[in-house]
Amino acid sequence: MKTTFISTLALLMVAGTAACATTAPAPDSPATTVGPVAMTNCGLPLTIAAPPRRAVALEQNATEIMLSLGLADRMVGTSYQTDPVLPELRAEYEKVPVLAKLYPSREAFRAANPDFAYSTYASAYASDAAGARKELGDLGVPAYLSAFSCEDPSVAKNEVTFDGIFAEIGDIATIFGVPDRGERVVADQRARLDAAKQNAGAVSDTSLLWYYSGTKTPYVAGHGGLPDTISSLLGARNAFTDAQQKWPAGNWEEIAQRNPDIIVLADLTRGGEGDSAASKIAFLRSNPVTAKLDAVVHNRFITVSGSSMDPSIRSVTALEQVSAGLRANAPTTR
Repeated sequence: MKTTFISTLALLMVAGTAACATTAPAPDSPATTVGPVAMTNCGLPLTIAAPPRRAVALEQNATEIMLSLGLADRMVGTSYQTDPVLPELRAEYEKVPVLAKLYPSREAFRAANPDFAYSTYASAYASDAAGARKELGDLGVPAYLSAFSCEDPSVAKNEVTFDGIFAEIGDIATIFGVPDRGERVVADQRARLDAAKQNAGAVSDTSLLWYYSGTKTPYVAGHGGLPDTISSLLGARNAFTDAQQKWPAGNWEEIAQRNPDIIVLADLTRGGEGDSAASKIAFLRSNPVTAKLDAVVHNRFITVSGSSMDPSIRSVTALEQVSAGLRANAPTTR
């Protein structure tokens, strides 16, 4: 039987958020790794002679990974905040200068005199942003990029996995000479992931539509992205796992034909049409095509932050929230 969703899930999300916060570890003794660190990152050689002291994180996901590793005192800049900073990281975040609302220009980036740059998105290293990673390396500023977002798609990881996220956290901890902190953060995340998988219950053949943005043209989760991975780990099915792109442009008629059991909403704070979870729900209820979807009729929605749908320190929280929603409200009849 299909049941009402929002009120039950809201309570679960509040409880889960309070119990599963990602806290920055207490500082270790002086760095246990003094360098140099050498690796190949997204096809480019990366050498860090000594743990960075003047790092710039170029967008929020990179910033929150660094703060979770207790590295605020090694940062001279952050930029491109897309969501409110995690409450448990807010005090440390306030210590870091904000270089730009979006990406800093080359001039603003270099004015901070950084000795390291980090981004989880290749767009941060565009010519109208911080500049190409090779160019920065030639200037003596090694620049790390998430393996999920390499400039050259042929060397990027095809599918987002939690092991890949944990490896990235480990890389940053190693670069900064704090491997013990990285191990603690990853161990905490693995424990939460395992618990969420166990708590999801039997949800086989439950279909999830991951709705990121757009009203006229909806952008939904396809194959290979984090939502696809979360669906699989929890025993559910991404409604558009057959799409080749990680975030394809969909259409409402096709979505109506697939009639997903539950809709997972990205709650975006940038203020555009259909960005917030509330505006998405209002649209889905008012649109003649989507108003008849089973998930809409029976209020089966799960809300997660927009940034948690991308590989980040928040990704385990998204998995926990979807797990709780599946356990409480997965359809028992089809």
